[in-house]
Amino acid sequence: MNNHSRDNIKHKVVQLHPSTLAHYRHLHGHPELSFQEKDTADYVKSVLTQIGIPYRENIGGYGILGRIEGENTGKKVIALRADMDALPITEANALPFKSQNEGVMHACGHDTHTSSLLTVAKILHEMKSEFGGTVLLIFQPGEEKHPGGASLMLKDGVFDGIKPDLIVGQHAYVDYPVGKVGFQEGIIMASADEIHIKVKGKGGHGALPHLLNDTVLAASQVIVSMQQIVSRRSNPFKPMVVTFGKFIADGATNIIPNEVTLAGTFRCMDEDERAKMKPIIREIAISTAKAYGCECEIEVYDGYPCTKNDPEVTALMKAFATEYLGEEQVLGLPQRMTSEDFGFFSQEYPATFYRFGVIGSQQCGGLHTPTFHIDEEALKTSVGVMAYLAYRYLAGGKE
Repeated sequence: MNNHSRDNIKHKVVQLHPSTLAHYRHLHGHPELSFQEKDTADYVKSVLTQIGIPYRENIGGYGILGRIEGENTGKKVIALRADMDALPITEANALPFKSQNEGVMHACGHDTHTSSLLTVAKILHEMKSEFGGTVLLIFQPGEEKHPGGASLMLKDGVFDGIKPDLIVGQHAYVDYPVGKVGFQEGIIMASADEIHIKVKGKGGHGALPHLLNDTVLAASQVIVSMQQIVSRRSNPFKPMVVTFGKFIADGATNIIPNEVTLAGTFRCMDEDERAKMKPIIREIAISTAKAYGCECEIEVYDGYPCTKNDPEVTALMKAFATEYLGEEQVLGLPQRMTSEDFGFFSQEYPATFYRFGVIGSQQCGGLHTPTFHIDEEALKTSVGVMAYLAYRYLAGGKE
């Protein structure tokens, strides 16, 4: 690949940066919750129409699939994904373009993903005479909420008629500075399933425990027993987490309630271990509650699968990113017990999910916090790298 194509993309990234900023600031100021992204989708469609890119809409909710056909000979197909939804958080940043929707905020960077892909679309559309094959542009709803917009788009036939050879996703990363990206092969993010439990018994006066079923004690022991699943029933070489963040015992100092509600999350870095542990979780909860004379109702809802970076695809995309940015700017990534519904795509198609740094000179809060705010220079990296990965793959990458 000659340097002219790379330099041309870099020039376009700078030239189009004002429009990327306009997209980003508009989306940041008008966030919408998962599966409510009507105005966001309308904005995306208006930009695609202005560029001249055809699309399908209302896929798995407000999902959109744009399509760019290269004008040279080629049959390869690459899909690029951006998520569109925001979080139920009240923004604390003093920005001129801060959220105008009370209690809703782009605190996970999805506004950066969508605005970046819109500019990537324009760059690739302008350069389509230089490559063959097809670019699919996935604008996805509902990443932050079960059952995940990726799963719904797949069920709704997002790739009917055309299957991608590979799928690429990117995410804002608060642990790297602007200009750096990170790639890592293998399982990089955990699965995420929800555990919902009700422990039921005969409540009553706390001074008469021998006449009751202590639901509070039983529920407490259920949580303790769940931690022993991690330490004694799971494979120690396959990371797993069981965490309960909800414990509701609506009694009083001297009242044991008839029912206690628990809710938690179950995370795994291995799909086989995930499948093996689910019935064990049910068994432990039911038998522990029974030991205290209580009944247990439990549901373990299927959530997101592991996010799996195909080794060959990841190595290829990392090499292209290195061509574009330089070796010193391309790093690895640690595994995370957090999860992503991009995992649904990665379980069905060869895929890679990389991260781009957003830390600059100003304060940047953590993801999912009221003070999350990127350095806008990061958008040049998120646009340039993704555009180059797609262009490089279709114009001269490995068949």
